[in-house]
Amino acid sequence: MFAGVDIGGTTTQVVLCTPELAVVDGLEVPTPAAAGGAAMVRAALDALELLLARGPARLLAAGVGAAGLVDTRAGRILVASDSFTDWAGFEVTATMAGELGVPVFLDNDVNAFLRGEVAEGAVAGEPHVLGMTLGTGVGGALWLDGALYDGPHGAAGEIGHVPGFGDLPCTCGGRGHLETLASGRSIGARYGDRTGGSHTARTARTALAVAEAARLGDPDALAVYEAAGAAVARAILVTAGLLDITTFVIGGGVSEAWDLLEPPILAVLAAEPPVSGHPIRVVRAGLGGSAVAIGAASRARTELREPRETRASRDSQDARDPFTPRRPHPDGGNTATTRSH
Repeated sequence: MFAGVDIGGTTTQVVLCTPELAVVDGLEVPTPAAAGGAAMVRAALDALELLLARGPARLLAAGVGAAGLVDTRAGRILVASDSFTDWAGFEVTATMAGELGVPVFLDNDVNAFLRGEVAEGAVAGEPHVLGMTLGTGVGGALWLDGALYDGPHGAAGEIGHVPGFGDLPCTCGGRGHLETLASGRSIGARYGDRTGGSHTARTARTALAVAEAARLGDPDALAVYEAAGAAVARAILVTAGLLDITTFVIGGGVSEAWDLLEPPILAVLAAEPPVSGHPIRVVRAGLGGSAVAIGAASRARTELREPRETRASRDSQDARDPFTPRRPHPDGGNTATTRSH
C-alpha cells in the first residue's frame, strides 16, 4: 500500500491506496495546529498506524501534502501561516520516515491536489493542466508534459498572487491579486463591502453563506460571485496565452458553489477565446476533499517507481536526443480522458 496524508489547518486526512491508487481505507482526525509540528505529525502517524492495524497491508512509501511553502527536496516546511505553531522549519519527512521505516515525500497541498486530480480525478491522464484551489486563499499548480512543474524557485503556478485584478489589498501584502476577488475570505469581504455594516459584520460572512444568499436572488451576492468567476476566467486566459494550456481543474471550498462560478467563467471565455483558437476546458475537481491525500500517495508511488535522479537523467537524455520517445509518466499519460464535473 501507499499512504497519503493531507495535513490541513483544521483536519488531517490519511488514506491507504493500492498501487493503482484505489483508496481502500481512510481516516480524518483533528489537526492539533496550536500544539506544534511534532504534535501534528504525531496525529497523522497515529491515524496511519490505526489504518495499518485494521487489515494486512505492507506500507511501501508515504506522501504528505501540507499547506504553506515547502521544500520538497529537503522535506521540510519553509513558511507557514499564523494558524500553525512551530510548523515553519519542521522536518516532516525525516520525522515520519524515522517512525515508519519507509520513504516519505512532502508536497505543497495545492501540488498534491493537482497530482490527485491528474492521477484519479476530473483530469485523469491529461498531459498539461493548471490546477487552481479556491479556498481561504487561492492556490495554483502546473502539470506540464505529464509531470508537476514547480519552476526554478518552487513557485510555478501561483496564479492566486498574479496582479492585474483591481487594487484591493491582498493578504500577502500586494494589491490587486486574483485572491482579492476569488478566495473564500475575499468573497465574504466583498459581500460585506457591498452591503455595509461594521467591519466585523463585513468579514463574518463565509463564501458558503454568500452562495446561499445568491441562490435566493440576493443581487449583491450574485454580483460578488460573478466578479469571482470573471476573475478566474481572466486568470485562465492569461495562462492559456502564456503556456498554451487549455485544460483547467478547480477545487477548494469555493468550488462547491460551482453553479454560481461556472456561468461567469464560461461567459468570459466565450467572449475572449484564446488566440490559439483551441477550446478551453474547465472542470470542477472530481475527488473532493480526498484530492490532496490521494495526490500525496501518487507522489510517493512515482518516487518509488522512478526516483528524482532517474527522471532528471532521463530528461537530460531527452534534451540531448529529441528523437528518443519519452516513456509515459506513471502519474500522467498521453491520452486525455474526458470526465464530467
